[in-house]
Amino acid sequence: MAVPTYDKLFRPVLELAAREPITRSSANEAMIRQFNLTPAEIDQKLASGGSTMRNRTGWAMTFLTKASLIEKVAIKTYRATESGREFLREHPQVIKLADLESIPGYEAAWSAGKRKGQDETHSLDFTDSRNGEPSATPDEIIERQVKAMNAVTRDRLLKAVLIQTPEFFERLVLEVLQAMGYGGKLAVATEHLGRTGDEGIDGRINQDALGLDQILVQAKRYAPGNTIGRPTIQSFIGSLASQGVNKGVFITTSSFTKEANECVQRGSNLKVVLIDGEMLIDLMLKHGIGSRVAHKYEIHELDQNYFEDEE
Repeated sequence: MAVPTYDKLFRPVLELAAREPITRSSANEAMIRQFNLTPAEIDQKLASGGSTMRNRTGWAMTFLTKASLIEKVAIKTYRATESGREFLREHPQVIKLADLESIPGYEAAWSAGKRKGQDETHSLDFTDSRNGEPSATPDEIIERQVKAMNAVTRDRLLKAVLIQTPEFFERLVLEVLQAMGYGGKLAVATEHLGRTGDEGIDGRINQDALGLDQILVQAKRYAPGNTIGRPTIQSFIGSLASQGVNKGVFITTSSFTKEANECVQRGSNLKVVLIDGEMLIDLMLKHGIGSRVAHKYEIHELDQNYFEDEE
């Protein structure tokens, strides 16, 4: 069984609150048992790092509170209201989001604390636009949309890299590696090579001022379907050995075959790292190379250290 969506928790959480006082923690544990979740499902995380199940249980309790079906009765503790008990009798099978939305004052409860006239006509929409059914908490909706927007950016970024010249790409990968900290704060840490007689080496990174510790770089700007195999990596390793360097980074916009990856994993005094297109785009986004932050949104949450009785 998959982790239940928050709306599937409305009735079981309300039933639990009608039997005994609950906290977010106790309700979460009870729902884990009731839905017989596997260890993998219990450990499922949001992109932000929080527990998916606990997030959904918490939001289910928030929805029930806004509908006045449960109320806070003590520190971190909630219990079903008389309205909540009656609601259970009126909905003996299942409680849907639409059922909560039909409760007088439900939508107004979401606007509590706003200044008069501020977004008073807003429409709450917690449904999945694909099927009109609740499927994600507000946290998950935000993460889903951010992920979709970033996927578009990733695709555009890769395409932009692919249409540049080989020389541009070679300089780009050196900039990425330096942004990661390789070369430290040296004024001239990187050297673009890529010339005849360099044995296919496109760049050099000096880890110290005298160049005693070096990293050699090879960059291949290939289309995504053009994988790099073992012979190419073996040739790169040979170039490292011939130049007396024991560290190398091979970067491509495409990918590596299984044999190529195995080639660098075998015991050797040479340390070689392979970076494929997916990892390269990850690093470019992380270090702001070829992209920029377009928008920032602040999402506030309660400071539990300040209000010790909240959960």
